[in-house]
Amino acid sequence: MLRRLWNQLRGVPEAAFSPSADVMKLVVGLGNPGKKYEGTRHNIGFEVVRELARRNAQSKPKSAFDGEAVEANMRNERCLLLCPSTFMNRSGQSVQKARDFFKLENEDLLVICDDFSLSVGTMRVRPKGSAGGQNGLKDIINRVGQDFSRLRIGIGPVPDRWDAADFVLGKFDKQEREEMQHIVVRAADAVEDWVSEGTEFCMNRYNAAPN
Repeated sequence: MLRRLWNQLRGVPEAAFSPSADVMKLVVGLGNPGKKYEGTRHNIGFEVVRELARRNAQSKPKSAFDGEAVEANMRNERCLLLCPSTFMNRSGQSVQKARDFFKLENEDLLVICDDFSLSVGTMRVRPKGSAGGQNGLKDIINRVGQDFSRLRIGIGPVPDRWDAADFVLGKFDKQEREEMQHIVVRAADAVEDWVSEGTEFCMNRYNAAPN
C-alpha cells in the first residue's frame, strides 16, 4: 500500500510546489532508488520517511528536486519529506535543490541515514559533524556544509570478513527486520520531536542505547 502511495505521481516538476515565507522544515531520508535496493540496510532512511508520510502527508508524492517529495504537516509545522533518487553518493544534489528552492537555513534540515558503526536498534541524533564514512552524508556536506542535524540509525556491526559496501547493500535477517520495524516507528517519533522540540531535546531522549 505504501509503495503504491509513494509511486502514484511521477514526473511532477518543482513548479508543483510553492516557496513560502513561512518557517518550514526539510526532512530527508537517504537510500538508493529502485526495486533492487528495497529493504536493504542502506535504505532505512527511506523507510522512516515513508512512515512519516503515512502519518502526516498533506499531498500525494511528487517527483521533484531529483527525488520523491511529499508535503506534510507535523506538530502543526509545515514540512517537506524528501527521498533523493540520485543514488546515495549524490544525495547532496537533491538536498541542495530543495533547500535552495525553499530558501531554508541548514538549521531547518534533518537527514536520516544508516550507520554500520552503530548496532541494530541504536539511534544517534547530532546537530552537525563529519560524514563518518556515510557517502550520502559526505555528498550533502560537500554541497551545503556540515551544520545540519542528522539522525543516524544503527544497522551494524559489520560481521568479520564482510566488506562494508556489500553489508550495507544486503538485507536484514528475519530477527533484525522485526527489530527494525520497531526502530522505524521510533525514528519517526524522533523526527516529529525534532520538528517541534529541536535537536537537543532529541539527543537527550533518543541517544541512549536501545532497551
